[in-house]
Amino acid sequence: MSVPSGQASVAAKAVRRPRSGFIWQLMGNRKAAVGVVIVLFFVLLGVFGPFITADPAAFVSAPHQPPSSEYLLGTTGQGQDVLAQTVAGARTSLAVGFLVGLAVMVIGAAIGMVAGFLGGWVDSVLSLLTNVFLIIPGMPMAVVIAAYLRPGPVTIALVLIITGWAWNARVLRSQVLALREKDFVSAAIVSGEGRARIIFREILPNMTSLLMSGFISATVYAIGAQVGLEFLGIGDVGVVTWGTNLYWASNNAALLTGAWWTVVPTGLCVALIGFALVLVNFGIDEISNPRLRSDPNWSRMLKRNKLEEGLTTPVVRRVGQ
Repeated sequence: MSVPSGQASVAAKAVRRPRSGFIWQLMGNRKAAVGVVIVLFFVLLGVFGPFITADPAAFVSAPHQPPSSEYLLGTTGQGQDVLAQTVAGARTSLAVGFLVGLAVMVIGAAIGMVAGFLGGWVDSVLSLLTNVFLIIPGMPMAVVIAAYLRPGPVTIALVLIITGWAWNARVLRSQVLALREKDFVSAAIVSGEGRARIIFREILPNMTSLLMSGFISATVYAIGAQVGLEFLGIGDVGVVTWGTNLYWASNNAALLTGAWWTVVPTGLCVALIGFALVLVNFGIDEISNPRLRSDPNWSRMLKRNKLEEGLTTPVVRRVGQ
């Protein structure tokens, strides 16, 4: 049984149709793809790594042993395996970072969207609350709050959530103020849709890239702030995290004794995960922003034709037109 040529060509076009979902667009962006690969590596390291490495709290050798074939990243000032401590620290630090990023984004989105859509006294009260948390310096307030609570990763996470949600609320409130004047929102109101449905079914999908960007930024902030607070000793120093690794390295005078291997692995991990998340954020910007989306194509066209970008508005036309 033969297939008509017209149907075959239509089927072939359907097969070749490019994938247009957000995830496929994200993986098609080189910056985002590199960032996602690095983030996935650290997530897998945090989930499965502690099952492979030794006990991070166990005494394994003499203190401050340099990297060797037996201990790839050397030992700490207490004779513990640096590789095991770095891997174990990834689990706690990444868990706190991602949970804080998610919670900060959810709280900020809820408060910002409700304030922006309802307006009136609700907007005034929520904006006053947001402004209070924006005015107070975040890190000093986090130090004060953490000092009065029971030390530990949960306390650090609560402190970072309390001090970190306001910025996202402010940004999303501004976006909702602009979107609520659009025709599709007016149509939803006229058709009798409830406020909650309009906010979460009509407005929220139009802010996906902003929400993703806010989540990633909050996660980078949370990981950095958690490491900073625990490095200062505000936390449970008996729990192995990237912050406590640096705390004990400082207490054992790692730099003065030349034991760089107790500092560099953890510092490199923090820098790499932050770099990867920023790359993903840049990728999302390039996908969602039409100007950034067109810039790479425009730059490649100029380079291919050996042209330089001028100050005048460019006019591009096909040959022969």
